[in-house]
Amino acid sequence: MAHSPTDKSVRRDGVPSQRQLRVGEVLRKALVEIFERVELRDPDIAGVPITVSEVSASPDLKSAMVFVMPLGGVGRETIIAGLARAAPFLRGQVARRVQLRHVPRLMFSIDTAFDASAHMNTLLHGLDIDEDDDDADDATPDALESTETDNGA
Repeated sequence: MAHSPTDKSVRRDGVPSQRQLRVGEVLRKALVEIFERVELRDPDIAGVPITVSEVSASPDLKSAMVFVMPLGGVGRETIIAGLARAAPFLRGQVARRVQLRHVPRLMFSIDTAFDASAHMNTLLHGLDIDEDDDDADDATPDALESTETDNGA
């Protein structure tokens, strides 16, 4: 079925709607509460602290991608497999906690933002910064103040 031009759930620029963002945040908070308070029986995820960093709802709100990271980043594949097996149970737990007409189908993925952040941090700490750069002396507060008074500001 093609979407009509007036359908507000699908945007042409690919940016999530306010409703998608709101539903994603409600789902994220519910999942955090579930992981904190409910004992999961699956041996791959039982007792493992899991961080839910983001939940991205689809435009039709029928499915949601849950980005997670186990504490320490250890055992990522087993955590995702365990969460996939527990998805129907987790969906039922979410349904008890949130007021939505339809609770989205939950799909789980490892959040790679932590890895990207660590990689960027490593790159930034590896840069050689020349301390004796002449441009750095011009950026002192006294130099900036003198150029503002010279310009009549």
